[in-house]
Amino acid sequence: MKFKTINPATEEVIKEYDIMTKDGVENKVKNARKAFETWKGIDIKERSKLIKKLGKRIERKKQKIAEAITIEMGKAIKESIPEVEKCARICEYFGKNAKKFLKDEKIKTEFQESYVMFEPLGVVGSIMPWNFPMSQAFRFAVPAIIAGNVQIIKPSSTTPYSGGLVVEELFKACKFPEHVFSAVIGDATTGTALIESDINAASLTGSVETGSKIAQLATKDIKKVVLELGGSDPFIVLNDAEIEKTATVAAAGRFLNCGQSCIAAKRFIVIKEIAEQFTQRFIEVTRNMKVGDPMDPNTDIGPLVRESQRQLVERQIKMSVEQGAKILLGGKRIERKGYFFEPTIMSATNSMTICKEEAFGPAAPVIIAQDEEEAIRIANDTEYGLGASIWTENREKGKMLTKRIQAGVVFVNKTPRSDPRLPFGGIKKSGMGRELDRYGLLEMVNIKSVIIN
Repeated sequence: MKFKTINPATEEVIKEYDIMTKDGVENKVKNARKAFETWKGIDIKERSKLIKKLGKRIERKKQKIAEAITIEMGKAIKESIPEVEKCARICEYFGKNAKKFLKDEKIKTEFQESYVMFEPLGVVGSIMPWNFPMSQAFRFAVPAIIAGNVQIIKPSSTTPYSGGLVVEELFKACKFPEHVFSAVIGDATTGTALIESDINAASLTGSVETGSKIAQLATKDIKKVVLELGGSDPFIVLNDAEIEKTATVAAAGRFLNCGQSCIAAKRFIVIKEIAEQFTQRFIEVTRNMKVGDPMDPNTDIGPLVRESQRQLVERQIKMSVEQGAKILLGGKRIERKGYFFEPTIMSATNSMTICKEEAFGPAAPVIIAQDEEEAIRIANDTEYGLGASIWTENREKGKMLTKRIQAGVVFVNKTPRSDPRLPFGGIKKSGMGRELDRYGLLEMVNIKSVIIN
């Protein structure tokens, strides 16, 4: 069996790939397990040195890698380059800090010696998405590998090269031992085979539905699971927010990657007395964004990843309009080659489809709240809990309100994003566990307590 990748900007076939069978996956896992026996014994200094080397190579190759991302999934090249640069920063951060993160922790007790040590789990299998194909792979693989695990990634069938094969090439070029990192290419059957194979832990970045299935498969055999799932992040604009700056950032935050980001602002909750002013400026900024060829460095918004994704956004907008939403800007597909869609702003209420479902495309619902109390209530009235942002000139007020937001990530006067220095992940249906920073690294180790008496 085979599958094809399609350039979403041109609708042309890029390449055809074989779907790896269950036997092929199990063979990869067998090789990885052998590699683990050697890799786990390599000193952390040497593992860190290799990871730093990897980061430097990524930086040197970033233009070519960024172009591969844009061709496979349609992201504007001006966004693909920073994605690749983030991978290099992840390598630099963990290369510098892993030794400290993994150092034994002495605990004072009545015994002669008491301490906590951190040991790798073994073979980690990860199923990765198409929207940030390379950075998603790196933000899980790097901490897992530097901790002494070995990693097998199944990239999306939309981005098998930029999310898997190019990463494999980079590890090989940096002289990592064979099978410390490997990719398995295929469809959902390949992913299922990976999770059901002889791995020790699993991670997934994807939809709630897929996350639930993967968790059930993994926990059936008591395998550790980390899930980073969807979001419907509130962007809360208080009445003392600086309108010009806030509206400009709102447009950038919503339409990043054509709106196809789990951590993107997705519900714009604005206090009534400034709602009209904010909305008008939001519309003006969005109207000036350039939609077009994603390889053009001046393009702000490229195509959606595939036709089915465009149809999903159309359905969500149509249903919301039937429920009473009003289109303020855009709302239609763009009639040209490629899966392009107009950046869309609409008035809405939190009960509408565009707010209840995760809107994974260029659609921004603006919800009016009577006051701060109602804004917080609306923000928390969702099954998701990934990220949120609060916009106010009163930083102390913003800081206090962060305690009331139900999310794994809350930013004040900045749009949420992942950062290797901070743990990343959600609550409720947005997932379980954390990635990045020491907390993410410790998800993939055995935290062993030791007492000597």
